[in-house]
Amino acid sequence: MTKPLASLSLDLDNKWSYLKTHGDRGWESFPSYLDVVVPRVLELLDECDLKITFFVVGQDAALPENHQALRALADAGHEIGNHSFHHEPWLHLYLPEQISEELTQAENAIHDATGKRPIGFRGPGFSHSRPLLDELAARGYRYDASTFPTFLGPLARMYYFLSTHLTRAQREERKELFGKFVAGFSPLRPHLWQDISEKILEIPVTTMPLLKIPIHVSYLLYLAQFSRVLALSYWRMALLLCRVMRVEPSLLMHPLDFLGAEDDSDLAFFPAMKCSADEKISLVREVLELLGRHHRIVPMGEHAEAVLHRLERSVPSGELARARTEGF
Repeated sequence: MTKPLASLSLDLDNKWSYLKTHGDRGWESFPSYLDVVVPRVLELLDECDLKITFFVVGQDAALPENHQALRALADAGHEIGNHSFHHEPWLHLYLPEQISEELTQAENAIHDATGKRPIGFRGPGFSHSRPLLDELAARGYRYDASTFPTFLGPLARMYYFLSTHLTRAQREERKELFGKFVAGFSPLRPHLWQDISEKILEIPVTTMPLLKIPIHVSYLLYLAQFSRVLALSYWRMALLLCRVMRVEPSLLMHPLDFLGAEDDSDLAFFPAMKCSADEKISLVREVLELLGRHHRIVPMGEHAEAVLHRLERSVPSGELARARTEGF
């Protein structure tokens, strides 16, 4: 019996982008941990025989010192996605001409660094807007992956703000970081955006079906601080609900899932940064092993093409632009 698909991605947010969003000084020099993170991730993925999607930030790709690490991702056969150029979670506030420039800069830098042209996009901080989607469709992107269907976005934002020293203006920019409460009503299954001139598929970051609470790897690591058994039991429950509800999960990872307290004290404000890298990687390995028991894990581009093929087969061509799968 053929296993249902599951897509796996990693948002390659760099150290400077976290400091910038957090309102910390020093991000302007673009401090990086890519030379540490990338080899660790590639080693684990090679052990697990997996190919995934890396969403790369254009600003990192524009810096020659990062080219070796980024090229290693493409050379290993992984898909390269676009994660914007400046990595600003207030991307939804950009004007259409700013969006066009942002995408152009990122695409050119990513191509120069990796030799790849992205067909998928994820907004920083799950930021997206109708002008952004229009621009992605016009550029021929096959999918967007910027929605995060959870009711807990405002709580995550509150927790984040408590650890910062942001100005009023900076808080205003970040006021929709991690999404609004209404995002919890968004569908979990991939769907075509309505009223977009060209078809573009949305692949949401999967949250637990019915409950709409996070299940991405960083959240599992947060739970593992209290109990590894709890974290893995929670993950097994999420996978069971995905199978019952026929949701093909799209699992998200971040660089800090592979960095420990011994690696970078500047990022101690993030949850689970008191754990060691070895502890984190061990849990990530088990999470991926459990995912692979019931799903065939693929990059997001392959997942998108499979879904689009299904839609083309099941929906009359004249109605495809209006097609949308639903489900919680």
